[in-house]
Amino acid sequence: MPYRKKEIEKVYFRIGEVAEMFGVNVSLIRYWEKEFDIIKPFRNKKGNRFFTKQDVDNFHLIYHLVKERGFTLQGAREKLKANRDDVTANHEVVKTLQQMRAFLLELKQNLSED
Repeated sequence: MPYRKKEIEKVYFRIGEVAEMFGVNVSLIRYWEKEFDIIKPFRNKKGNRFFTKQDVDNFHLIYHLVKERGFTLQGAREKLKANRDDVTANHEVVKTLQQMRAFLLELKQNLSED
């Protein structure tokens, strides 16, 4: 039986990794951390931030509201406090539609090559 390398799921993400996920500067991640109380990174003795999967999911919601939908920071904060479940559901729908679009564009490209 061939050896298969197990996929290891990360528990903590460094601030640089989170910034890279969203294509933003590290300073923006630090700023959002101060502005939104739903983001609580773990800090080691040196003060380095380590974000959990839940923090990254919260960053996805904030990024969706601020960068994709055009909310102000105050508006995004209020929207998350008022109905977080609705925001999460809308974000999941948008993410699914984007994945479907990418799949269809790839399929179209593969068909046009043949």
